[in-house]
Amino acid sequence: MRELIAGVSASRVNLLSLAIGVGSLLLIFACKYCWPKAPGVLLAVGAATLALMWMDPAGHAGVATVGVVAQGLPAPRLPALPLGEWLQLAGSAAAIALVSFTDVSILSRTYELRTGRKVSRNQECVALGLSNIAAGLLQGFAVSASGSRTPVAESAGARTQVTGVIAAVAVALLLVFAPRALAHTPQSALAAVVIAACVTIIEIRGVIRLFRLRLSEFAQAMVCFVGVVCVGVVNGIAVALLLTVLSFLWRAWRPYDAVLGRIDGMKGYHDVSRHPEARRIPGLVLLRWDAPLFFANSEIFREHVLRAIDASPSPVTRVVIAAEPVTDIDLTAADVLQRLHEELDARHVELCFAELKGPVKDSLKRYGVFDLFGEAAFYPTVGEAVSAYLDEHDVEWHDWEDDVTT
Repeated sequence: MRELIAGVSASRVNLLSLAIGVGSLLLIFACKYCWPKAPGVLLAVGAATLALMWMDPAGHAGVATVGVVAQGLPAPRLPALPLGEWLQLAGSAAAIALVSFTDVSILSRTYELRTGRKVSRNQECVALGLSNIAAGLLQGFAVSASGSRTPVAESAGARTQVTGVIAAVAVALLLVFAPRALAHTPQSALAAVVIAACVTIIEIRGVIRLFRLRLSEFAQAMVCFVGVVCVGVVNGIAVALLLTVLSFLWRAWRPYDAVLGRIDGMKGYHDVSRHPEARRIPGLVLLRWDAPLFFANSEIFREHVLRAIDASPSPVTRVVIAAEPVTDIDLTAADVLQRLHEELDARHVELCFAELKGPVKDSLKRYGVFDLFGEAAFYPTVGEAVSAYLDEHDVEWHDWEDDVTT
């Protein structure tokens, strides 16, 4: 985009090249909508090539062309580079891998939704890796699932992977027998082919849906689009991925939590802020935490537990964390749990957990924190945690399910 703006401002636009590109684009769209059975791409490229040959077969009037390609097929060999060059290539290789992985993920999802066929992303990545190994041994370009070539192939009628095999054979034949076949083909005509194909995968409805239903994801999509246009594909996608990671960290940093209560006639325990009619068991705080516990949110968790205790309508003697959504606890969070246990113990309040997953318990055992709470502080379900509390404490509580069972 910067080069385009710089070229236009410096009056370096080749009007003939622009006319060829625009004309090729209009011809492709005309064939698509008026004569759908006509090979619009082939007609556009062929017409542009013939037109340039007729106008200026020798100098091409300053229009950039594909040119003469090197004749013959490359021989396989192991790349031998000095260590310094390997290090210089590492950054570019990482960027190419990032773009390739992103292309595979986006295109496989897009065409999975469009065709209704299940796509194995692991299989796609394995194929991508093997193809890149082969390309490296044959001094080829890095292989990727292209967001431009794929729509071009689809618009030409491709439906299976055989298309790639036929394309490879055609390229091989071109390199061996006709290296000058594309000498007069304007690059602007090929650019028109790519633009016409990419228009077909623009999801306007999807973007509108994001704007209406998920403004944060819409903003990420727009930042990715602007980034790709302004600073290039690699930098644009890198910015988008960074925003995605930051968005995930923000949601995990300040997750949703809820004090739970009992609603007559409804099974389970429910958020009292959404269900004011929910009844709370005297002396017991049930708190659900909807995220892993890690260094960024562990102090917030501690503050919310203490806040729930202080806001309880009755003096609290036990806190039970409904921990099914807690998929991990890191070492920093374990230290916070230990400190919270000591604080609550000084206030004669027990800290217990319900529905905590086995692997997370194993982590607490490795940290040496599990024994601090004891096996009895971990309940398989919230219901059993409530039953144990009612058995151990003399509180006035009548559950609606007791009437049903009797």
